[in-house]
Amino acid sequence: MTAAFDLIGYKPEGDKKNTDFFHEFLPKVYERRMSSGVDDMLQTMAAVMIQVDPGDGVNYMAELTVMGPYRFHSAHVDGTHKVYVLKNCRRPKTPMILVFEPLSKDYMDDLVRLNLLYPMSRAKPHARYIGEIFWCEDVKATRKALEDQFIRFYDEGESPNAFFFNPHMAFTYPSDFTGNKVGYWDVSKPELETLNLGQKLVLTDEEHDRLKKAADWADGTNVMELVMGLDHLATRILMGDREHAILEILTLTPHYFWGAYNISDQNSSTNVTRNPKVSDDKHSPAKVFTANNVPSYLNSFDGLPMPTEDFVRNYGRRMHHMAVEVKDGDDGKGEKNVDRVVGLLMDQGTKFLAHVVGECKDSPDLKQIFSKHSQYSVLITEYVERCHHFKGFFTKQNVAALTAAAGADEQFVHGNHGVYD
Repeated sequence: MTAAFDLIGYKPEGDKKNTDFFHEFLPKVYERRMSSGVDDMLQTMAAVMIQVDPGDGVNYMAELTVMGPYRFHSAHVDGTHKVYVLKNCRRPKTPMILVFEPLSKDYMDDLVRLNLLYPMSRAKPHARYIGEIFWCEDVKATRKALEDQFIRFYDEGESPNAFFFNPHMAFTYPSDFTGNKVGYWDVSKPELETLNLGQKLVLTDEEHDRLKKAADWADGTNVMELVMGLDHLATRILMGDREHAILEILTLTPHYFWGAYNISDQNSSTNVTRNPKVSDDKHSPAKVFTANNVPSYLNSFDGLPMPTEDFVRNYGRRMHHMAVEVKDGDDGKGEKNVDRVVGLLMDQGTKFLAHVVGECKDSPDLKQIFSKHSQYSVLITEYVERCHHFKGFFTKQNVAALTAAAGADEQFVHGNHGVYD
């Protein structure tokens, strides 16, 4: 736990200008969070939740295993889903990953309905990042305080997925601005056995062998030691939703608005919120929101690329990528760790967008790269190395290059409904 953080006195980083509306309500949101007790009750991120299509659960776990330190912990099955739990084997006090695999191709919920609205998400109708779960000292009191602020929570029977009705948890409806949910987990009940996960599921020998093969590869190549864990989670939204999405996540979580930067040549801004209760984002990853500066219907006046809003128009408001941090350092011969990790993953078959951007020479800096979209989760994985104790969250040059690379891979063409080849 870090020292007390001055929410009201903190001055955000960056050059992105916010409206008077935002400046009026930002301190009000902080003050309400503190006076309602929500700020004291919320702690760090406990888990991230991802849903995949039927039949893709083990495939996606193998993919997650190859990319870093997450390893299969347990499997469960209830009336609608198989639920797989993965934990970071290098850092125990980091979020776990919960993978939900519907039992039926006919499974329908609010997230599937959102996917069906957009041309490039229909090919994988169940595949979607669901949201985060935060540790909470008093779930009932937190829910009561947030419901008094007109935040809508699930009651039993309002989703076919029984997981959202855990006695030691509470879950919001999908955000109108981001499509993501936020959950709260009683910190006094951390055992998985206390949750409504259904019966224990035993993997087949073939499934165990696939996961072991993936883990052996990551261990043998040292990828597992070099990739440390989740660093941030980035959602793409519409221009008009940007300030609302930030203020909403500050209402629902212990985060603060770290700052925002314009990426002008991509008609975009990148906006970051972080958890002040940790000194290392891997213990409670940052949330990033990217949005156009000018909406698509006006973009022809300047004729700029607009990969952020193109993504939203093609896939909907949703999580775009999960970033993992690579340990700073090199192989002793000048090859930085992120370059080594990417090279190993490429040899193994992982596909990437463009090349590693940024330089890490003698001064603090960043090196980053995007993978292609996962064919199972539709998420991109970003690999980031902060060199020589780089203290910032990103550089504008790197973000511009990454945004452009992703945009080139996410173009809608009539008759083309995915980016998984």
